[in-house]
Order: sequence, then C-alpha cells, then structure tokens
Amino acid sequence: MREQSEDTPTPSDGAPEGYVDIPFVVEPNYAGWRFDRYLSEKLRRLTRERLHGIIQRGVLCEGRRLKPSTPVYPGLSFRIRRPVSAEPETPTTLPTIFQDDWLLVLDKPAGLPIHPTARYHKGTLVTLLRERFGEAFAEPAHRLDRETSGLVVCGRTTEACRVLGRLFVSRDVHKEYLAVCEGHPPEDLFHVDAPIAEGTELIRIAVRIDAVEGKESRTRFEVLERFTRGGEPFALLRCYPETGRQHQIRIHLREAGFPLVGDKMYGPDPGYFDRFSKRCLEPEAWERLRLPRHALHAARISFPHPGTGVVVSFDSRLPEDLQDFISGRPVT
Repeated sequence: MREQSEDTPTPSDGAPEGYVDIPFVVEPNYAGWRFDRYLSEKLRRLTRERLHGIIQRGVLCEGRRLKPSTPVYPGLSFRIRRPVSAEPETPTTLPTIFQDDWLLVLDKPAGLPIHPTARYHKGTLVTLLRERFGEAFAEPAHRLDRETSGLVVCGRTTEACRVLGRLFVSRDVHKEYLAVCEGHPPEDLFHVDAPIAEGTELIRIAVRIDAVEGKESRTRFEVLERFTRGGEPFALLRCYPETGRQHQIRIHLREAGFPLVGDKMYGPDPGYFDRFSKRCLEPEAWERLRLPRHALHAARISFPHPGTGVVVSFDSRLPEDLQDFISGRPVT
C-alpha cells in the first residue's frame, strides 16, 4: 500500500524484432533520487544484482549513459530494452469517477497493474491512460497493488502531481478500504499497531512485522458484517490505515489472525506467492485461497483539492466478485 507516484509510458516501436523498449519519464516527486533507487522502485520484483546488470548493460537515454549514482530529475526520459515475453491478460476497462483541470480519479479493476513491471509492460493502467487520453493527460499519484481494486487519484498538471505527492507523504489523505477476511473478529472495532519492515526470507517484495527494524504502522478496523460461506466464517471489514506502509492492511490483518481472503502472500501458505509467480500453483491451493485475487478494495479517499484546497471525497462501490463471495454466489 505504498503511496508513490510512477509513470511509465507504453513500450516504443523502435526496438529490433524480438525486443521491446520500455520508456520511463521521471516524475516530480522523485527529484534527486539516485538512478538505481528510482529503478528499484519501478521494477520492484527484480533483485539489486539484476537491476545493476541492467544499468551496466546500458540504458537508452538520448546519447548519455546513466550510472547507478546518477541523480534523476523531473522529465528525465530513458528506455530499457528487454526481450519480448508472453504477458498475462489484464482488464481493459478503466471507469472515470471524476475529472477536472487538476484531477482524474479512476476506478481500477482488480488484476490491472498501475505501472509496467518486469512481467507487465503493455497491460497497465498507465498504458490505458496513454491510449485513451494521450501522452501527458494525467499521472497516477499513488499506488495500489495489482490485485487491489478501487480508487486511483491522478494529477493532470505538474503542480497537481507535486501537491498530491506532498499530501500523500504528509498523511493529509484519508483512505478507507473494504476487505473480506477469514474468520469472525470478536470485537466490532479493533486495531493493529505493528511496525513494518521491507523484505522477507522467502519474498523480496513482501513485508514483515519487525519491532526493531520496522516503521511505525497502525490500522483501525470496523466489522461491517459477519457471514459464513460453505460452513466457514468470514467478515466484511472497513479498514482505516493511519500510516501508508506497503501491504499494510494485508499484513496487519494476518497479524490480527484474520488474513484477507485470496491473499497469496500473507494468507494460509507463504509458498503460495512463489508458486503463483512461477505459474505452478496447484488446484488445492486455489481452492484454499477461495478467490482468484485478494479481497481488498480502495473504497473511499478524501484530500484537499490541489487547486482550491477544499476537501474533496470520492467513493467506489464494492465490486461484483466480492459482493458475490459475500452473498454465497459462485465466484469466477
């Protein structure tokens, strides 16, 4: 649940056959970052060694060579060339919730990555933005996990992106999520206060609860409904993250003993995510996960408008797959 903005346009057509060039344009809130740190934020599944290998082989950047220590600046553009590989299908719908001269608020479907990664370079929210509205129409101001559905706020000007970036960092953005968890929490209101650190022994991009190295992290939860499905207990929760750590709601629910339904990373087996990434997750595991994706939805967001300063709020209803799960209907 890390709140960072990223922007990677669609791959260019100038690469030789069998390769694709993935362009990047540095956004205002990354000004001054080292190039290797910036790239690791964009391609988070790659190890540090692989990232440095990419940099050493050369990055296409208007005739100049970027080093790991090169500071980046807003508007810096570069391309990474990689072999073409089969890319999983992703949703192509992108409903618009709100639009003005400063903002574009979208309702992201589950399964759509926001930014290109090592695995996804065409089927992303940024790509759909470019195809639908043009190159410089809007830039995402924060991040949602690929499987998380719901509200994504985009800035439509450089100033809007700068202000939104500052608001997310300063915690002036109020966010509410809806989640379906396993089990029946005994209290209607509860909270988890557990520090979060990045990286685990099994999964580099996962996070862990760590009292020594972790950063302050707190989430409040409200039980909206307790229900059963197939004789098993579940609950619909409203989640109020008071900090903005990566995967915060997901790991805090696991810490509380009520993991998200469908969570391959923080659910019933820590090996699920690795096998899913390698496309060899067994049928028994899918049955145990109960849903094809983790049951988390960004349902409400409020923040001062970057142009007027007046607080604006946007809402997104619970998507059909989660409604079906709660109602006991088949889920595909």
